[in-house]
Amino acid sequence: MADIRQSAAVTPSEPQPRRIGVLGGTFDPVHIGHLRSALEVAGSLELDELRLTPSARPPHRGTPQVSAVDRLAMVECAVAGIAPLVVDARELQRDKPSYTIDTLELMRAELAADDQLFLLLGWDAFCGLPTWHRWEELLQHCHILVLQRPDADSEPPDALRNLLAARSVSDPLALKGPSGQIAFVWQTPLAVSATQIRQLLASGKSVRFLVPDAVLAYIDAHGLYRASN
Repeated sequence: MADIRQSAAVTPSEPQPRRIGVLGGTFDPVHIGHLRSALEVAGSLELDELRLTPSARPPHRGTPQVSAVDRLAMVECAVAGIAPLVVDARELQRDKPSYTIDTLELMRAELAADDQLFLLLGWDAFCGLPTWHRWEELLQHCHILVLQRPDADSEPPDALRNLLAARSVSDPLALKGPSGQIAFVWQTPLAVSATQIRQLLASGKSVRFLVPDAVLAYIDAHGLYRASN
């Protein structure tokens, strides 16, 4: 008698949509504030991957103090072995300004249609969106997660208020579909900045515990951010 279990059709399980986060920045240098924010978001939203994406020539900021090669190396040191954080170096491979819309278009083209893409932005960066290149198109490719610190009390510009009214979702875990919505994610306040770290290093002071040990070792080995540079 034939084994019924063998004759029954096996229905393969449908692959679940992937959840990919993107955190861009100059990372000049990468520090614990970047990494803590990334880990908190990755954990709370159960991301499959969170890509730290160093920018080469950011249109809205001054030229980074150290080279793209050094900034990329420091980010690679910082996330080594820390899942689901990974490094995406595509913006450093372009010979033009780092427009976020271009990066998102490329990433979206590489993903399945129902994969979710999340762009992480600090509150200040979010408020500056109306000055970004093709900013109105961002939500065609991703959801936006605004990293809101408890001490942030400024209001968004008028250009964003209608967008927030139409697209915001109160619960980040309720974001549906591959793109198109905005949610706020509360962050642990860490009073640390890359500017502060560069100033400390330039004056010969320690930045231990403000950057990962591997990043500090790289900075020391290459003499980065010293007053003579």
